[in-house]
Amino acid sequence: MTLSHEQEYQNSWQERQDYAENMQPIIGRLYRNAGIEIAVYGRPLVNTSTIDVIKAHKTVARFEERKLRLRESFPFLEAISKMDLAPARIDLGKLAYGYIYKNAGEGRSIEEYLNAELSELLNKDAEQKPRDVVLYGFGRIGRLLARLLIERGGSHADLRLRAIVVRGGRDGDLEKRASLLRRDSIHGPFNGSITVDHEKSAIKANGNYIQIIYSNSPDEVDYTKYGIENALIVDNTGIWKDEDGLGLHLKSTGAAKVLLTAPAKGDIKNVVYGVNNQDIKNEDKIVSAASCTTNAITPVLKAINDKFGIKNGHVETVHSYTNDQNLIDNYHKAERRGRSAALNMVITSTGAAKAVAKALPELAGKLTGNAIRVPTPNVSMAIINLNLENATDRDELNEFLRDTSLYSELRDQIDYTASTEIVSTDLVGSRYAGVVDSQATIVDGDRVVLYVWYDNEFGYSCQVVRVMRDMAEVSFPSLPR
Repeated sequence: MTLSHEQEYQNSWQERQDYAENMQPIIGRLYRNAGIEIAVYGRPLVNTSTIDVIKAHKTVARFEERKLRLRESFPFLEAISKMDLAPARIDLGKLAYGYIYKNAGEGRSIEEYLNAELSELLNKDAEQKPRDVVLYGFGRIGRLLARLLIERGGSHADLRLRAIVVRGGRDGDLEKRASLLRRDSIHGPFNGSITVDHEKSAIKANGNYIQIIYSNSPDEVDYTKYGIENALIVDNTGIWKDEDGLGLHLKSTGAAKVLLTAPAKGDIKNVVYGVNNQDIKNEDKIVSAASCTTNAITPVLKAINDKFGIKNGHVETVHSYTNDQNLIDNYHKAERRGRSAALNMVITSTGAAKAVAKALPELAGKLTGNAIRVPTPNVSMAIINLNLENATDRDELNEFLRDTSLYSELRDQIDYTASTEIVSTDLVGSRYAGVVDSQATIVDGDRVVLYVWYDNEFGYSCQVVRVMRDMAEVSFPSLPR
């Protein structure tokens, strides 16, 4: 009997679901037991749903001439699960597509092909002592960092969240902190289980035991009392931004290094991961992860400058409102920020354009910038107007940015979309520093306008975690290169 079109589609969908469901436990075991994070064309598959696995495979057709079926990638995942590999991020989609459709296998078996492609992960000592991490402050960025670190927890975790330091300590404080981690109005519910240990003042989340420490000053905590040694302190408060203030953390017993999740003042290195993280040295005790906007625009600017050269330009940030604005009209020490954030577009300043030069010195003095705060709670956009050294056209520029997002050293920082319907809420949860909206690109010879979306909370937090790994000197290669 001939199957109807509807029945064929239903059978095809069922097959995809079956493969995705079979993939999930393998992906989970690889991550928990071997520290292997599986992705498909940059889309991580760890802790995702069956539908997410299917959708990740569907995105391949946006970048390649053909689609990648789950039944095609599944044998590669099975083969990887049988290999003895050091912790890494492995792009299953690129490996499978290259072998099947780009003749990368060159007549070899899947196993032989993977042995060659993943050779640098073979026969390596996978034992890597995790670095203790302390979050100092537990606001928007602190809670998202906690989610990311908990997500990466397990026997092969390279960074281990040991404690969170906050002010307060009044009755009910611990439960409220746990509740804010458990529920988020923008990023949704926590993916897992959270319980509170009132007796020991701790939060237990997905197997992670996190000590809550109450302190009013960075220099008065003895972390060794909690078994924490050589800790990386991540300051999310934004209170201290110079070497004197942030240096207070290093006076606490058990603290070794400090990372600021905001732009720093003075001679502290402002690091945008993917651009100048190689500047982080072992002797650096205090480092800044710069701002969300600087992280969003600098990788794109570096790529453009390396390819076409930038004479000068202007960056206008359309930024979601933040916690330092007023919900309703009230006194604020800054100009305009006293007006209701939920009702107004508010012109304000941004140092992001100038801050680019700290990570990318060749652009010093070439950029100006300003910002407009708008009534949305998350996801922002940078509108980048550039005058280039070398003229181009829209198709060439977009193709270059698409390839940069897939194959360059900036592939974890720059994402690319060709959607004509995408809006800001679609980017909530993006793990990239910035997402190039190719459909909005404008090119007129040597004049270019780029529109770059960014989740100013979650995408930035992912960049912070990458800087944390470098500061902690833990390696986590991404393959294929």
